[in-house]
Amino acid sequence: MKGELEQSQRCGLPLFFFLIFFFIMNLLDPQVLGVDKNASQREIQKAFHKLSLQYHPDKNKSKGAQEKFAEINNAYDILSDEQKRKKYDMYGDEKGAPGFDAGHPGDHGGYTYFTSGGPGQSGFTSGPGGWQHMGGQGSSQAFSFSFGGPGGSRSSDSRGGPSSFGFDLDDIFSGFFRGSMKDQFGGFSGSSRSQYQSRSSPKSVRAINSEVFRKEITDQGMTWLLLSYTPSLQGKQYYESVIEEVASLLQGAIKVGSINCETESSFCKDLGMHPGRAPRLFVYSYKGSEKGSLEEYKADLIAKNVKTFCQDHLPRFSKRISLNHFDLSSSKVEKYPRVILLSTKKDTPVIWRVLSSLYHKRFIFYDAEVHDVSDPTVKKLGVDAFPAIIGWLSNGEKHILKSGISVKDLNSAIKDLSMLLDSFEKKNKKVASSQTSKKQTDSTERQLPLLTVSNFDALCGDKTPVCIIGAFQSPRAREKLESLLSKVSQKSLSRRQNVGSGSRDVSYILLDATKQPSFLSAFDKSGFKSSENFLVAYKPRKGKFAAFTGDMTMEEVEKFISSVLNGDVQFTRTRQKPVLK
Repeated sequence: MKGELEQSQRCGLPLFFFLIFFFIMNLLDPQVLGVDKNASQREIQKAFHKLSLQYHPDKNKSKGAQEKFAEINNAYDILSDEQKRKKYDMYGDEKGAPGFDAGHPGDHGGYTYFTSGGPGQSGFTSGPGGWQHMGGQGSSQAFSFSFGGPGGSRSSDSRGGPSSFGFDLDDIFSGFFRGSMKDQFGGFSGSSRSQYQSRSSPKSVRAINSEVFRKEITDQGMTWLLLSYTPSLQGKQYYESVIEEVASLLQGAIKVGSINCETESSFCKDLGMHPGRAPRLFVYSYKGSEKGSLEEYKADLIAKNVKTFCQDHLPRFSKRISLNHFDLSSSKVEKYPRVILLSTKKDTPVIWRVLSSLYHKRFIFYDAEVHDVSDPTVKKLGVDAFPAIIGWLSNGEKHILKSGISVKDLNSAIKDLSMLLDSFEKKNKKVASSQTSKKQTDSTERQLPLLTVSNFDALCGDKTPVCIIGAFQSPRAREKLESLLSKVSQKSLSRRQNVGSGSRDVSYILLDATKQPSFLSAFDKSGFKSSENFLVAYKPRKGKFAAFTGDMTMEEVEKFISSVLNGDVQFTRTRQKPVLK
């Protein structure tokens, strides 16, 4: 060190620059986290979490643990930021060469670090809910090395007394120079608020306000990990680092966000998540019902434990079933398409739970545990490898969407399978549209009423000139007659219109021949029992009828009804007045 001092003096550099540089370099030793200079961000983060737990003031009561904990947070604050890290590697400070930034009035333009203060200062500890703020000994203060301009802070704590280093730095430098350090270059400043916290929220932790919560979180199907805090609370950086790690482990399955309850005070109180003396963690969960709700995490703030908590609170909209009791038929028609996951897992896989939430009320989800492709039930489905997804369109049509699924990671798997479900949903919409058109066509064709005692007078009473009765002996015969008569009824086959009474010239109706044999015996002694379906043209006022028992084709039916309406067919008097029972 003596040689370095002499060299600095020969170069004309003020002695205090060297002292400051030497002091900072020792104070901010990058090896404090126990990582190599070229360590990756992942390695730095793991080391930080490990050491934070080891020296956490609530867990480690040994002498110096609090200072060590502050030092660890200090190092992480720099090493986790690439720009600060580069500057520190070059100059020993995250803002550039120490002392070579002139600063601005009122600015603490140097490096901040966290250290313990004396009795009576604000301190910190942690409990089940995380950090808590408390008074008394073992408190914390932050100091900023600064070479600011006019208005820079002097070497003092928040009470204006000596700093918590145990000595007044200004006194030391006054021995080297005439006057105080402040008179020369500005000095060292202290503040009662911990400044080891991150200066900006991590990019992956999104700021959430009431509008974002209402539009993008409430009942949208996605699980969220949410931090509620106020800027004055200590420990926010540590919480966010844990949240970031959990988000990376469950990427695609959850989203993360933070709510500033200082600016969103009433919103936080309405949700019941306003922090007291510590930040709080919540999961927006669908575990209990279809409606989302906030569940607070109260255990130790360890990424692994938080991840498990989040996984436990992922939705369970997929119904766990046994293939032996599942309706595999294609005849079942549902409002939504059905999908089932076949896997060897004893519980519903995380990927499927996430998808069942994202596509809730768009698909009906099932999952089943299977182990052998030679199982008869599995073979019936046509699956030859696991995991596999089988889908049924809303019309009951079965499709094997994918089998032998390989998963690279959670996020990519969710994206790939989402594309698969989107494609299947489009196919189902086409089928549904086709079904709707068919139903509308069928509805148009099937407007013929069934003749009963209650509607007989209205449909085939004395006020109706002609009744065309389509009688059937079976459901198949009914369907055929209904289709033919519906189409004929849309055509204008009559040259005459009943304009006097305003009633129709002809009434088209159906009759179940198996239930009304006595009614039909009024026309024919045998009751047309030998015919599966037939037509009876009945004139109630005159008590006459004409029957058609030939081939039921569109051409023949049209020809018969046209002859009836135009008077080209011979009518016969009924044996008796037909009466329905």
